[in-house]
Amino acid sequence: MSINHSPLSEFQIKALGDLTNQVTAEQVIWLNGYFQGLSKGLSEAGSNTKSSAGQASGEKVPLTILFGTHTNRSKKIAESIQEKALSKNFDSKVVGMDDYNPRDLKKEKNLLVVVSTHGEGDPPEMAENFHKFITGKRAPKLPELNFSVLALGDKSYKHFCKTGIEIYQSLRRAGATRFTPIVKCDVDYEDDANQWKKDAFAELEKLKPSSQVSEVKPTASETHESGSYSRKYPFEATILEKVRITGRESDKEIYHLEISLEDSGLTYEPGDALGVIAQNPENLVIGILEALNDEGLETIDTHAGRLTLKNALQHHYEITILTRDIISKYAQQTKNKQVEALLKDEKKLDEYLYGHDVLDLLHEFPTSITPVDLLKILRPLPPRLYSISSSQDAVGEEVHITVSKVQYENKGRQRLGACSGFHLAENLKVDDTILVYIEKNPNFRLPENGTPIIMVGAGTGIAPYRAFLQQRESAKQKGKTWLFFGERHFSSDFLYQTEWQQYLKKGYLQKIDLAFSRDQKEKVYVQHKLKKQQKKLYKWLEDGAVFYLCGDMKHMARDVETTLHKIIEKQGGMTTDKARDYIKKLKKEKRFQADVY
Repeated sequence: MSINHSPLSEFQIKALGDLTNQVTAEQVIWLNGYFQGLSKGLSEAGSNTKSSAGQASGEKVPLTILFGTHTNRSKKIAESIQEKALSKNFDSKVVGMDDYNPRDLKKEKNLLVVVSTHGEGDPPEMAENFHKFITGKRAPKLPELNFSVLALGDKSYKHFCKTGIEIYQSLRRAGATRFTPIVKCDVDYEDDANQWKKDAFAELEKLKPSSQVSEVKPTASETHESGSYSRKYPFEATILEKVRITGRESDKEIYHLEISLEDSGLTYEPGDALGVIAQNPENLVIGILEALNDEGLETIDTHAGRLTLKNALQHHYEITILTRDIISKYAQQTKNKQVEALLKDEKKLDEYLYGHDVLDLLHEFPTSITPVDLLKILRPLPPRLYSISSSQDAVGEEVHITVSKVQYENKGRQRLGACSGFHLAENLKVDDTILVYIEKNPNFRLPENGTPIIMVGAGTGIAPYRAFLQQRESAKQKGKTWLFFGERHFSSDFLYQTEWQQYLKKGYLQKIDLAFSRDQKEKVYVQHKLKKQQKKLYKWLEDGAVFYLCGDMKHMARDVETTLHKIIEKQGGMTTDKARDYIKKLKKEKRFQADVY
């Protein structure tokens, strides 16, 4: 008899071996009776020690952790919950919403949901079916379920945390009992997420028999370990090279930056992003201080600790863009009737949010708001994420990014993006340092073998494809690769032109289709090139190719997916619904991957 997988300790196994060595048949019969009696006694004792929550002292409290994500943040949080749950002896499992049968909700006892909202109120693709089920007519009654929801979002969007809110409301309508109220996180989510996790586990601990209750301690994912770098603890990296890669006649300034990661221990894969800690334009900070009639030198309390007002505005608060949340809080704080009227007019509010900043708010709706009260309505300055345009196998302890300078004029004042415009384009030069970290993106990955790939991108959306081909060249993989790239002008905006030509010559890039929208009378975009090549494109998909899409979410990405749907419908001889199912299948199989912003 094998005892390799027994629940006995090493000492007990040795003692059992000593006891049963050379026993007689009569002794075996006696021992069998003894252990049967012992087992019966333990069972009876256990049945008399049920806890008030219906849990036997030896039973574990069940816990299911569901996540729905587009950028992988929800998954990381869910995995950190699982880490804590295992350390606290919960019977837990973590499941992506695309792998979960929502009808199993009736079987659940305790549920933690972590879900993001994609774009303007949409659920992430992997959460679509779960969201549709729980918010629809087929949602079951769930009176036995305890739950809590952590919703991730971005207050710069109109429908902040909409997916999480709708799931939370649906679970409550189904009769489920909440552990804690819903927590809605902005892009600076870590502190709120950790507090939500702490509160949820405090409630879960109450379901345990008293003999099992243990102190809830922070896990490794909630604390900073020496030598690890993250959004909260970034690495100070040195800029090795900075080159403008658009021509002088271009109306865009796009830069290629090479950054040293030497001695950081940071690693990345093609498809990942580099997080850069932003810094606000100095002129904008000075303008806000003047509007407040404050020199900004007095030290005050901020979310980042005791700082001067000038330092806080420069490094720690979002001031280059406005959100509904900021305007709403400004109205509450100032009681300004004009701002209150603006909030009631959805069309005017949408128009005002576009291209305006905090200084506009202070100039156009003046009030006697104090610096401390102003900081209370602003959100923390979030890092900016840039698709990595290098393969670490090719460049070693470096990381490359492709950055388009955000700049425009509005109401007679030049505006700059906090990171791309002021910090990276204008403020930093070679040998300067910046604070960075790696943002993993497992939902945008090269296949492990030489599977055919179709890469569609516009502008800086070409960045991850440079990393893809560097990776394939390092691995000597010359499989079928097809690039569709779009920009304004061939002569000034063909990013990394010589590199693509070299990849074509070497065989690492097999096909390239280019769309330069302003080089002819009628504008031509990447979706037009896809349509022109639709027969071959569909054949590649049928042969197993992976389709990648990177670029602007609101326009380019939406138009490309619409075009792809029509191509599949026509070339596959499918109905609209069948073509939609085809694309869903591609996404499920990770053969349609998008990195949109």
